[in-house]
Amino acid sequence: MAAALPVTFDDIREAAVRLDGVAHRTPVLTSRTLDARVGAEVFIKCENFQRVGAFKIRGAYNAAAQLTPRQLAKGIAAYSSGNHAQATALAARELGTSAVILMPEDAPRSKREATAGYGAEIVTYDRYTEDRTALGEALAEERGLALIPPYDHPHVIAGQGTAALELLDETGPLDALLVPVGGGGLVAGSAIAAKALHPRVRVVGVEPEAGDDTKRSLESGARVTVPVPRTIADGQALPTPGEITFTINQRLVDAVALVTDEEIIDAMRFAFERLKIVLEPSGATALAALLAGRLDLPPRIGVIASGGNIDAERFSRLMSA
Repeated sequence: MAAALPVTFDDIREAAVRLDGVAHRTPVLTSRTLDARVGAEVFIKCENFQRVGAFKIRGAYNAAAQLTPRQLAKGIAAYSSGNHAQATALAARELGTSAVILMPEDAPRSKREATAGYGAEIVTYDRYTEDRTALGEALAEERGLALIPPYDHPHVIAGQGTAALELLDETGPLDALLVPVGGGGLVAGSAIAAKALHPRVRVVGVEPEAGDDTKRSLESGARVTVPVPRTIADGQALPTPGEITFTINQRLVDAVALVTDEEIIDAMRFAFERLKIVLEPSGATALAALLAGRLDLPPRIGVIASGGNIDAERFSRLMSA
């Protein structure tokens, strides 16, 4: 008998209750143009319209809200390239506590400014030469803060799963669900929710080609570390899948597709010009896999557009590439 997963569907349903009135129930977008182009019926879960501009508030708040009063009084720590940083800072503000966030020196300016705008203290590091997990754990221990990691935590994973829960509540059964993969928290939570509701749904993670650690790990049966990816998809520029997320994804994720930076830009452009929405690179990878023909397409497909945090200057530069 297989061991029980560290996160259950009940955990996700409880997270949905906890998040009610805190996280937005984001819209599900459909497009005849997109359907005609790919030859399938597509439903896009627009987490770019979520608070902080990405799905991350779901997991960050779900985890922070379960801290003890004593832990909240001392404050929260997190490490992130941007979206989890903003989400943790906002969760701390909502719960009346403080946050200290470790961010890479080259994190997008808009994400750093937004994190500071929510009231967090920012500490920087070099993502290419320093280990953010070790630095984050040391920072939290030194200051006596409760650490909320960006993906490798049961409460974070359960919170992220509420995005797929909402999507499937609105669409009914889907044949496939495409989900961006960084550390694996969103796809893990989504897979738990999707398979619990519709066991036959095919869950496909999508990574940037330069950072295929989850794909390699699933193929080898053990967590694999790759060099820190150099990709425009900064939210997915991670070298190793999470330990907890890998345990879940190894059981529930059916495949991982890879997309190039050029394909991500094409998807961002399509989203802007034809769907009238703005996606950041990491938020567009699942759509990119769909548009690039990386999959054998079933009739009904869900796509999670995980975020839209990109400033006008960078968006313009990428669209001109």
